[in-house]
Amino acid sequence: MTTHTDEHYYVPHGSHWPVVGSIGLLFLMTGVSSWLNGADFGFYVMLVGFAILIFMITGWFGTVIGESQSGLYNAQVDKSFRQGMFWFIFSEVMFFAAFFGALFYARNMSIPWLGGDSNNFFTNLLLWEGYESTWPTNGPGNVGGEYEIMPPFGLPLINTALLLTSSITVTIAHHALIEGRRAQLKLFLAATFLLGFIFVYLQGVEYIHAYQDLNLKLTSGIYGSTFFMLTGFHGMHVTIGAIMLTIMFFRVLKGHFTAENHFAFEAVAWYWHFVDVVWIGLYVFVYWM
Repeated sequence: MTTHTDEHYYVPHGSHWPVVGSIGLLFLMTGVSSWLNGADFGFYVMLVGFAILIFMITGWFGTVIGESQSGLYNAQVDKSFRQGMFWFIFSEVMFFAAFFGALFYARNMSIPWLGGDSNNFFTNLLLWEGYESTWPTNGPGNVGGEYEIMPPFGLPLINTALLLTSSITVTIAHHALIEGRRAQLKLFLAATFLLGFIFVYLQGVEYIHAYQDLNLKLTSGIYGSTFFMLTGFHGMHVTIGAIMLTIMFFRVLKGHFTAENHFAFEAVAWYWHFVDVVWIGLYVFVYWM
């Protein structure tokens, strides 16, 4: 095994994976845009794009894992990885902050404005006379028809318990890795990604219930759009996090990671805790308030 000293910073060699990823994104976006505009072939082009991206991610991950296991990374590279992960999570925080901001703007500014508050009395008379500024709402004119809101109990509460439990299990797995308890590491890491996939499954059940029983859809005005926008993007992040945890699990089975060298595991744990924190805010502001 060749280990680079702290005086030498490992610079990756030329790679074809960025080009492959760009081609996959081109197929993906072309397919999605064509499909949404009524072209049947767009669906198949989208699938090709997804397949190329999966191929790229698998190959690129394999390359990076091979470099790490070969001892090419040192403390300087590890520091760069930590900084990169920090800024990535920060960008995700800003991503969700924009969506929470949209929810805040709709609830606390747009709706009172349309309802004719003390500062905009004539807005209500001129635009939507009789509209009451209450939340939840699907907007003036009852956009999307009658619907029922998603209650905070039932599946949302179960999913909250699942994510909070998964945050505990991944923390136990992390400490087990540091202390060399490999059997406990495998058990609690497996429990973590299984809880994540169960969360995604139950969210799918919740969406089916919303569409079929509550008539709550993406087209149900501002309440429907913000509900599915926030929960949908969060569900996508849970899916990505659960996949990354699964990859970490298979790496653990292969004997990867030591108490001193396990940043890949640590980065995924950071991401998972971030996903859990976002859900707590989402559960309070979307389901309760």
